[in-house]
Amino acid sequence: MDKTVRFRVRLKDNIADVKIMIFHPMETGYRKNKHTAEIIPKHFIHTVKIGHNGKPIMEVHWSRSVSKNPYLNFRVPNAVIGDELSIAWDDNMANQEPGQRQSPKLPPCASSNTLQL
Repeated sequence: MDKTVRFRVRLKDNIADVKIMIFHPMETGYRKNKHTAEIIPKHFIHTVKIGHNGKPIMEVHWSRSVSKNPYLNFRVPNAVIGDELSIAWDDNMANQEPGQRQSPKLPPCASSNTLQL
């Protein structure tokens, strides 16, 4: 289980309410290290891609102004139990990370970067 992304999905009336938190420092490049007084290099997520059943449904573009551990909340219409949601993000230091969170209440998904409703 990946510790960089946390999913929470609630399904009601075929609408999935999705909450995602991404654990990331999101450094702006303006702060100084308290001990060395050196500027902490910028390190932020610039693109987040969300998929539903293998099809892209949303792409988010961020800048360095987003706070540490960013949070997304959105709804997916026409969702049913058994559907898959996936998340992948890229940051300015060429790090890429798929979301790898499985719901403990549901059977495991076929892919490691998805959450099954």
